[in-house]
Amino acid sequence: MMGREAKIYVAGHRGLVGSALVRRLERAGFGNLILRTRSELDLRSQSEVRAFFEAERPEIVFLAAAKVGGIHANDAFPADFIYENLIVEANVIHESWRNGVRKLLFLGSSCIYPKLAPQPMAEDALLTSELEPTNEAYAVAKIAGIKLCQSYNRQYGTNFISVMPTNLYGPGDNFGLENSHVLPALIRRMHDAKRTGAPSVTLWGTGTPRREFLYVDDLADACLFLMERHDGSRIVNVGTGADLTIRDLALKVRDVVGYEGELLWDRSRPDGTPRKLLDVSFLHGLGWRHSTELEEGLRRTYAAFLSGGVRDF
Repeated sequence: MMGREAKIYVAGHRGLVGSALVRRLERAGFGNLILRTRSELDLRSQSEVRAFFEAERPEIVFLAAAKVGGIHANDAFPADFIYENLIVEANVIHESWRNGVRKLLFLGSSCIYPKLAPQPMAEDALLTSELEPTNEAYAVAKIAGIKLCQSYNRQYGTNFISVMPTNLYGPGDNFGLENSHVLPALIRRMHDAKRTGAPSVTLWGTGTPRREFLYVDDLADACLFLMERHDGSRIVNVGTGADLTIRDLALKVRDVVGYEGELLWDRSRPDGTPRKLLDVSFLHGLGWRHSTELEEGLRRTYAAFLSGGVRDF
């Protein structure tokens, strides 16, 4: 399916997932990658996306471009999250069909599942009850992306697959204080507290919600695996199959960073979904499992942070 000379377009190649995909593809010997920065190609523009696909004619597409953020950003800017993600998905998926793309992989998110879905969350939990309100706009956009892929497969016979990763982290993450996800935010806040000698760090919520975390290079490996071994409209969860509380995560981050201060919890701040653990039995049945455990991934991520291999905006 994916010959080493295939023209492969990675949408969002500078982001956390996109950059990991590029690393993985290059390591596997794929040398014909098509990459565009946002200044070179605005995926929100239908005319620009159409002109790009007609000129480049990619054979394989990894759709990793998305507007992402943590609980605060999702709750504060829902219109931005739903609009930008909807329009990017619609433009790229539609032009992939128009221009004969052989296969497309759409990156969704575990937040597509209901807030109180049975744990671990199996793929068939989608649309069975209400979403988590704080990131509903983003989740609805991602669900629309799944339905776009499935609808084009049904009507036009395309081979557009959808992958639902759990919470991701790693080199290339966003460590900004206002709009980052929980793990990079913890690294940034404890690093800053260590640097300034702050006696304590106050964190959002109660620390009791449970989350699963996957090192982003493991996700990239799973995406390549699925591109070569999975077809059709069945969505596929990608995760580790294990979770921990946010409090336990904070303690692990504190150890990696070397911060010796106290951790306080602001219970007036929202916790979000009580638990988000993916059922990854289907993916395990196909023969793929993650290879990077959390402690090692945290060490690599903090090393990347210290070396300047981070985004902060």
